[in-house]
Amino acid sequence: MRTKEIHNPEDIQQFKEKALLWSQQFDDVVWLDSNNYAQNYSSYDAVLAVDAFTSIQTDYFDGFEKLKEYQSQTKDWIFGYLTYDLKNDVEALKSENFDGLGFPDLYFFQPKKLFLFKDNQVEIQYLNCVDDELEDDLKTINSSEEKSVKTPSEDLKIKLRIHKDAYCEKVNTMLKHIQHGAIYEANFCQEFYAENTTINPLLTYNRLNQISKPPFATFLKLGDKFVMSASPERYLKKEGTRVISEPIKGTAKRSKNPEKDEQLKIDLAKDEKERSENIMIVDLVRNDLSKTAIKGSVQVDELCKIYTFKQVHQMISTVTSTVEVSTHPVDIIKSTFPMGSMTGAPKISAMKIIENLEETKRGLYSGAIGYFTPNNDFDFNVVIRSILYNATKKYVSYSVGSAITAKSDALKEYEECLIKAKAMREVLEQKD
Repeated sequence: MRTKEIHNPEDIQQFKEKALLWSQQFDDVVWLDSNNYAQNYSSYDAVLAVDAFTSIQTDYFDGFEKLKEYQSQTKDWIFGYLTYDLKNDVEALKSENFDGLGFPDLYFFQPKKLFLFKDNQVEIQYLNCVDDELEDDLKTINSSEEKSVKTPSEDLKIKLRIHKDAYCEKVNTMLKHIQHGAIYEANFCQEFYAENTTINPLLTYNRLNQISKPPFATFLKLGDKFVMSASPERYLKKEGTRVISEPIKGTAKRSKNPEKDEQLKIDLAKDEKERSENIMIVDLVRNDLSKTAIKGSVQVDELCKIYTFKQVHQMISTVTSTVEVSTHPVDIIKSTFPMGSMTGAPKISAMKIIENLEETKRGLYSGAIGYFTPNNDFDFNVVIRSILYNATKKYVSYSVGSAITAKSDALKEYEECLIKAKAMREVLEQKD
């Protein structure tokens, strides 16, 4: 049983910051923050889950079945992630590219301590709460203060796994696959990385979040492994019998000049290439959702709508479906995984070509982080615009990608990747 208490902090933003700081003592942490971005489908403003009571950690083999069993037995809140490489559990695929991070393919935990932020209130839920544990923790949180942390003196050297000329060659190879009819579209990604590097994960996350303010920001800690994410994209959400997917395809940079910025937004909305990318993925998502949907219930609520974030303008569509009450939530995820916006169409062919052309195992990048509720609802983001870090290996990584279609120009795709990578690079190279 969970002990529940409603807390009304004097300053909700300050309490959020202090709670995240307090959470760093635990080995298992998931922090999800909407940054108060106006959304159509928002359950909470932020969520903090810490301290594993039970957990599951596995490679991709039978990964979804193991998760299904764990979620069914726990019947409680569970938080965690699905790496892109769970594709190998869904289809006869493989992941043989270089992996400098070493994250398990799947990880979920049942938190002892849970904080659900909504408006100016926090609902706190503790599992097997003892004596004054909750009150003591609140006192500790309120008295938490950030200690000044010196970052390493040496310059962080960011390297490219695929250099510009090689990137253009690989994109042209992908264009040949498109011309031959093997695929219509594929999301091609490249890694930027730094070796022998020590960073402060929480400071890095806070800086990234500050300059991005995305609706699906995430800080994840699993022992010595960290994710600092400024994701603008929702992968999949389930509310009762309704399932919602919000794929992003189409990116434009921002301008500090209001008139130019508005023009960039208009240009993105009219861009035929970007629209065709988005519509192809919408078709793929509709097909994926139809696998578990009640017949005739899949619909496109928004098509190619432009949303503005601090770093970029994005083209986002919203696809929804209705499922039977008896449909298992993990089956809904399995039948749509990996998300169409990070793969391509047709999905299996695209994933095979991606694996051959990319140089890095995607791992948690282009996977999903989120949670299941006790009543079988769930909400997951897409892990993009994210910095990943293995503290033991001293390895820092961030990857970016773009959709390659018949209308793609290799150089323009490379420039789009640099736009997407800008915030992460700035944060990592920032001097105190």
